[in-house]
Amino acid sequence: METESLVTISSKEDRNIIALTHAGGILFGFIPALIVYLIKKDAGNAWLISESKEALNFQITILLAYIAASILSALLIGLFIFPLIFLFNLIFCIIAAVKASNGESYRYPLTLRLLS
Repeated sequence: METESLVTISSKEDRNIIALTHAGGILFGFIPALIVYLIKKDAGNAWLISESKEALNFQITILLAYIAASILSALLIGLFIFPLIFLFNLIFCIIAAVKASNGESYRYPLTLRLLS
């Protein structure tokens, strides 16, 4: 099924869950996306599952970026990278939450697609 047809059959509740999942990544990292993915992977609709995987992939990528910045902070480079990672996470999580609340699919840029 195409993404457009998946979005049209998603309920308002599913859109709210995914919007909160994307927005929850700002404060709680990958935990909200992991919870939604694990709960809904068997019983949820395909759009909800794909969006939760997308959010989980992005938050894992952000976590890996924070780990790399922690390692680089020994060279003082990482201290400048931490705010950039935070802003990148904040901006793209807000964009994804707005798109999800409108029922649109969103693909994060520069994301490792670990779950397919």
